[in-house]
Amino acid sequence: MPEFGYSFQGYDPAVHVRASGREVNISPKAAREICVAIKGMKLTSAIEYLEKVEKKELPVPYRRHKLKVGHRKQLSGFPSGAYPVKAARAFINVLRNLQNNVEFKGLDPDRVKIIHAAAYPGRTIKDYIPRAYGRSTPNFHQLVHIELVGKEE
Repeated sequence: MPEFGYSFQGYDPAVHVRASGREVNISPKAAREICVAIKGMKLTSAIEYLEKVEKKELPVPYRRHKLKVGHRKQLSGFPSGAYPVKAARAFINVLRNLQNNVEFKGLDPDRVKIIHAAAYPGRTIKDYIPRAYGRSTPNFHQLVHIELVGKEE
């Protein structure tokens, strides 16, 4: 089994709380945009925000991967956005894990702020679609690692 580390530097167990989701089968682009959206939020407000994204009530602004992405009227300041439901569900699971870690350490979940949110590529699942005349087309799936670090303020 691989041992995964964290990309967050300066981890102090007394003040920081962390959680991760490893090799999650979600879109890397959606995961990156969700990380940008929730970084700096309080833990409880981030969970509420992603539950609204899952119900398609609030969109996630797409800042980097914005080509051919529709505009959403709920967004102010940055028009392009989408509703990444599957990625939001995966992030909610990691956020709930972070919340449980906060309660285990005896900290207040309402005062914890997300100071580090990262999503980066994991393992690649290789698949091939058979075609005519003995050919095949690659259909690779990139898995994603999710890392969240919170700090009580």
